[in-house]
Amino acid sequence: MPDAKCKNDMVLNLGCGNRHLDGAINLDRIPEVNPDVVHDLDKFPWPFEENRFNEVYANDVIEHCSDVVATMEEIHRVSRDGAVVRVTTPHFSSANSFIDPTHRYHFSYFSFHYFTGEHDFDFYSDKRFRRRAAQIIFYPTFTNKLIWRIANRYPQAYEKRWTWMFPAWFLNFELEVVK
Repeated sequence: MPDAKCKNDMVLNLGCGNRHLDGAINLDRIPEVNPDVVHDLDKFPWPFEENRFNEVYANDVIEHCSDVVATMEEIHRVSRDGAVVRVTTPHFSSANSFIDPTHRYHFSYFSFHYFTGEHDFDFYSDKRFRRRAAQIIFYPTFTNKLIWRIANRYPQAYEKRWTWMFPAWFLNFELEVVK
């Protein structure tokens, strides 16, 4: 498959919108935001060879994709073993998760456990990632400083009991590709 003509082989910025990363290949489906590569992430395969990237950013994009499992598998395909994948997405309790009519999915602290082998239902994909970090982020207020500490120490209890009393803002994940 021919490679997209780009400036850097190491970093991929998926769904860049107006947030271009210097030195990265900035990809978006909207030509008006002037990405380096115009491509719809729901069209597989993406225009990159296997094992190309050392780092992938998916900031506020995964919730827009039509098939999260296929998207994660494609990220795995284009990434090298040990590549770092950074995902930011609204937490399911955030109003931001539901305000945008283009959001198809809503994510939990545990959503990516399906790809790390940390969930009983990890059989949806054989592509694996290692969780390096996961954080529940809250809108910065005095009360939320305390809630942030509790929620990140006890994420399961937070999401089962407290999430609707103290809604989170978004989630940050840092994953490592395992091949």
